[in-house]
Amino acid sequence: MRSIKLTTVCAAASALLALAPAAASAHRGHHFTPSRRSAAGCRVTLQVAPRLVYSGGKVTASGRLSCLGSAPVEGQTVTLYQGSVIAPGYSVAGTATTEKTGAYKIETATPLTANSRFYAVAESAQSPYRSVKVAAQVELKGPAENVQLQAGLRTGRRNRVTFTGTVSPADVGAQVILQRQDALTGNEWHRIGSGVVTTGPSPLVGSFSITHRFLVPGDANIRVLLRSQRRNAPTPSNFLTYEISQAQNASLTIKSSADPITFGQPVTISGVAAGAANTPVTLLAHTIHQGGFGPVAEVTTNATGGYEFPAQSPVDNTFYEVKGNGRTSAVLYEAVRNVITASVSPGLSVQVGQTLKFSGNVSPERVGHVIYLERENALGTAFHVEQVSTIQPGSVFSIEHTVYEAGTSVFRVRIPGDPQNGGGISQTFTIQITPASSANTLPPEAPGNTTLPPEGQV
Repeated sequence: MRSIKLTTVCAAASALLALAPAAASAHRGHHFTPSRRSAAGCRVTLQVAPRLVYSGGKVTASGRLSCLGSAPVEGQTVTLYQGSVIAPGYSVAGTATTEKTGAYKIETATPLTANSRFYAVAESAQSPYRSVKVAAQVELKGPAENVQLQAGLRTGRRNRVTFTGTVSPADVGAQVILQRQDALTGNEWHRIGSGVVTTGPSPLVGSFSITHRFLVPGDANIRVLLRSQRRNAPTPSNFLTYEISQAQNASLTIKSSADPITFGQPVTISGVAAGAANTPVTLLAHTIHQGGFGPVAEVTTNATGGYEFPAQSPVDNTFYEVKGNGRTSAVLYEAVRNVITASVSPGLSVQVGQTLKFSGNVSPERVGHVIYLERENALGTAFHVEQVSTIQPGSVFSIEHTVYEAGTSVFRVRIPGDPQNGGGISQTFTIQITPASSANTLPPEAPGNTTLPPEGQV
């Protein structure tokens, strides 16, 4: 597994390095040793943010022109060049005029679709190279989420399900790994299937299909991971959350009044013991931390065999079953979703280069668990992870994220589900991001400002 990752990273790095000679021939008059001073003693710096962007997004380049002596730095033209792993050479990505201090900023004119490399030229001086990783837009679809036992996902061969999805830009032949999250901290993804990207609904969009059968009941957070053929960074899809139970026992059925429930919400377990009127039945339960089923309530069926137990208020995901008249029901899995309280500051309108702070708390307490800042894709069809953070003592979180692309963005905070709790999602925040008033206001991107979840088992 390690060798696969290293091979992918090395291939991508080699491809980016290969762009330099091509750029020399494509722009022979504008290609110098990185960071070399010009004949006039000028030097230009370059930073590009964000360093990780999803396909269809843009980046902002900024820096400063400085010159020795009295050479002017204001009003000078800066040209930004971009090279992509999918095309030879470099092309102009944008231009700008320096401000009084020599500072400049350029937003790429064309959205990025593949891993890229940039450099800037001003006054015959060339900046160092800066690389940007581009994640694909990977959207996963499957059976409806949050449905009851009778209509939801169940274990067994006859209950196999098919997950489908799209990849943009199309990366025909790339591998997609179907993964299931399996850790109490929400940060481990295990391989449960795989597929290959094929031609999709348009030349620019690929598709995939993976069929899987679930063997054990429980919480299932499902995603796919795209292993690109050099074009894009390894990219996880949105993920789907299911509560998987066993197939019903027709002679002793079991159902819940709601599944999943949120933390603090009561749930009623009921069902029918066929042909067992006025018969005692026992409700048994256990959580992921308990070794086996234990009794939690007992009632007597009515004249038609129906039963209903007093309302339960589980704190964690809980497995229930009912026993009576020598029979045992299917295992009902009841997911208990985390509740997220979140807010954002300084507000819903900021400039490029400003930092948004998303903060709040999670119930029940989940200290040390990962938490995601998510952003809606350009089509408004799914959310992708923008930044990964961790819940702190007191079950609070604080995620600081600097924005670099003007426009309207929709964010939300999500704690991924795990065997203990079903995860939760905050309300959405629609943020208006306006262009920066000056190049001097653009800060360098902090490490981890845009991050992806771990690749997991591939």
